[in-house]
Amino acid sequence: MQTQQNFPAPRDLYAAVYACLMESEPARKQAAAHQLYADWQAGCLRRDDAPGQCPVQAIPIPGRPARPELVHPRLVKQRKLTTPAGRFALLHAVAHIEFNAINLALDAAYRFRDMPDAYYRDWLQVAAEEAYHFGLVRGRLQALGGDYGDLPAHNGLWAQACKTDHDVLVRMALVPRVLEARGLDVTPGMMERLREVGDTETVEVLAIILRDEIGHVRIGSHWFRHCCGLRGWEPEATFRQLLCEVMKAPVRGPFYTEGRLQAGFSAAELEALRLLEERWVDEISH
Repeated sequence: MQTQQNFPAPRDLYAAVYACLMESEPARKQAAAHQLYADWQAGCLRRDDAPGQCPVQAIPIPGRPARPELVHPRLVKQRKLTTPAGRFALLHAVAHIEFNAINLALDAAYRFRDMPDAYYRDWLQVAAEEAYHFGLVRGRLQALGGDYGDLPAHNGLWAQACKTDHDVLVRMALVPRVLEARGLDVTPGMMERLREVGDTETVEVLAIILRDEIGHVRIGSHWFRHCCGLRGWEPEATFRQLLCEVMKAPVRGPFYTEGRLQAGFSAAELEALRLLEERWVDEISH
């Protein structure tokens, strides 16, 4: 006689993501992010729409360690990459970005409840990859004799999450396609300067991050266009309108054109964004 196997009941997706989002210890958050993506792929998470099961909450402060100290962006010192201290500062800034990116991806999966299953798969994958990136960068910091939290950092990334927590379309437009896409623009230059000073280990880490971040911005572009399609809005014009009305600033250039094209921007869109920046600068100067 065959015995019946008892499999554990699937966990509620939103409650599981919230628990990871609010985890403050970096190593535990990394492990939980990887486990969430594995559990989703294995069918161990369910989307429970029962009222009150896991209501969406505003999250002014997600799980983060007591350090680094958060300060105004102007108080985060810029240092030259030609010195060990400068390279450590760069890596610390990247580690802080990657830690915040884990929370941003988790929040995208937690907050917006009316998207297709593929949306949650995508953002849990992004969270797991951001956790991997954070581990790589933290390993470099430790190899240089320090750790994440040793220097001050700012809270600009999460501030944008709070500003876009009311609408998935706005979130997809202004976090992946503005903040993360800016990382695509600046990373090749950082890699070149690090090659010049012989820091090949950090260059290799940044190459992995750049490769994966193109995919993350592409995911944001896909779901932004999906949301525009549901509302009957033209995506590229909508994106420029959101820059003006919500960000109140254009996308800064110069662009890493190859990376942005791979990430879901069209050549025509990039040209329109360049012209928007030029007009904005011209208006300010006058």
